[in-house]
Amino acid sequence: MKRVLVPLAEGFEEMEAIIVIDVLRRAGLEVVSASLKEGPVTASRRSRHLADTTLEEALKNDFDAIVLPGGQPGSDNLRADVRLAQMLKKYKNENRVIAAICAAPNVLRHHGIITGSDPFVCFPGTENSASGGRQESGRLARSGQVFTSIGPGSAFEFALALVGELCTDEVREKVKLALQLPPGVA
Repeated sequence: MKRVLVPLAEGFEEMEAIIVIDVLRRAGLEVVSASLKEGPVTASRRSRHLADTTLEEALKNDFDAIVLPGGQPGSDNLRADVRLAQMLKKYKNENRVIAAICAAPNVLRHHGIITGSDPFVCFPGTENSASGGRQESGRLARSGQVFTSIGPGSAFEFALALVGELCTDEVREKVKLALQLPPGVA
């Protein structure tokens, strides 16, 4: 079974983390949420969440993919974490799946995961917080094994794209059907 890490930093966007975790688990993936520190994590809308483990403990394990939820100051907190930066660079070198949504693609740009003419999307107005890559219009972008998405409203599309990459098209379609999304979504 493939394993996915979703780090939760103070100020993360609830929808972007919870929808991704839920959809990936529906697909049969082992998803581990990891807080940057011990205890509950307060999200951007002030809801409090308990992660499965801490990032320190999660780093003792291996994952097939890492998914960064956006939100502020969540994305800034992810960008500032040295352990996460090292993990992202390692996963990039090993061609593993790296994904980020909303403001979090700027974490990837800051750490050199998205560079040069690599296409990306991010939440409008946050693109000036980092450099590198080529911003595209649209809701999702892919550059090799790096996936980006525009924001909370694209969380289902983003998660289903990751299911399609980490599982099979058949699993993706089965999960999509069970979600009862409106026509045209994902």
